[in-house]
Amino acid sequence: MSATENVDRWLLYVAVAMIVVAGLLLLARIWRGPSMLDRALSLDVCAALIIAGLGARAALVRDTFYFPIMLVLAFLGFTGSVGIARFIAVRDRPRPHHGAGRPSGTKPDRPSGTKETGP
Repeated sequence: MSATENVDRWLLYVAVAMIVVAGLLLLARIWRGPSMLDRALSLDVCAALIIAGLGARAALVRDTFYFPIMLVLAFLGFTGSVGIARFIAVRDRPRPHHGAGRPSGTKPDRPSGTKETGP
């Protein structure tokens, strides 16, 4: 084994170690994420880390078998992120309320002299 192959192998080992550390930090972010958006972003990064890990594995064994799998995972990660973002956008859309200019949570104005009947 030549010196350049040894350097390549060690760099791959360092890359795999960094991917593992990033994965552990990512799991902590998924667990503690204060909002749904943080968790969704963490899952997208999780797909990217899996792709990076497969790329490191493909480079280590010098095999192209993992490339289609990486492509499918990238597509699934992208569509999943877009789906979650659309879900969050629909969920967080401001609701229309009757009577513009009135603070939300207040009752609509009634003409003076009328009684409130019912809820």
